[in-house]
Amino acid sequence: MMRVRSTSVKPLSAAEVRDANVDPLFLVWIVMRSTEDLLDSVLAPAGLTGDEFAIYSVLVASPGITPGELSRWMAAPATSVSSYVKRLEARGHLDRQPHPSDRRSYRIRLTAAGRRAYHAGSELFGPVRDRVIRSLGDRDNAVRESLLAMRSAVDSVRGELEVRGELDIAGGAAEPVAVPAESGGVT
Repeated sequence: MMRVRSTSVKPLSAAEVRDANVDPLFLVWIVMRSTEDLLDSVLAPAGLTGDEFAIYSVLVASPGITPGELSRWMAAPATSVSSYVKRLEARGHLDRQPHPSDRRSYRIRLTAAGRRAYHAGSELFGPVRDRVIRSLGDRDNAVRESLLAMRSAVDSVRGELEVRGELDIAGGAAEPVAVPAESGGVT
C-alpha cells in the first residue's frame, strides 16, 4: 500500500542549506528526500511511489533481469529487493520466470498490468523530469557528473568498510560507531 502524505512541508532553501555548511553526504540526503517527496506526489495517481517507478523503469530497460542484477541497480541488499518483488508480484505487476542457466535464480518481468502502470507513471514523470532538466540548463551534464562522482566516492567507502568488516552489506553497520562532526556544520 502506498503511503499518502497529509501535508506538504516547505523545505529549506538552497541558501539556507548553503549557510548551514552541510557536508556532501547530508546534502545528498536532503536532495534525496526532496526528490522522493516530489516523485511520490507526482506518481501517486498512477498508484506508484518513486522507488517503484524506478524499479519498473529498470525492468522496462532490462526485461528478464535477475534479483541480483536489480540489487546492483538499487544498491540495495537482496532482502530489500525480495520485499519489492513480493509486493509488486502480489499486485500482479511482476512475474518470475525460471533462469535458463541458473536453477537457483529467476528472472523478473513486468506483466501487462505492470507495463500499464509503468506507462501511466511515465506520463506523469516525463513532464516533471523535463522541467527539472530545463531548470538545470547548462549545468545538466555537470550535475550528472557530480552525482556520479559522489556515487563512486560512496561506493568506494562502502567497499572499504565491507573489506574491513565494518559494514555488513545485508544488514548495515556491523557495530554502532560514534563519529564526531569534523566540519562544524550539520552532519
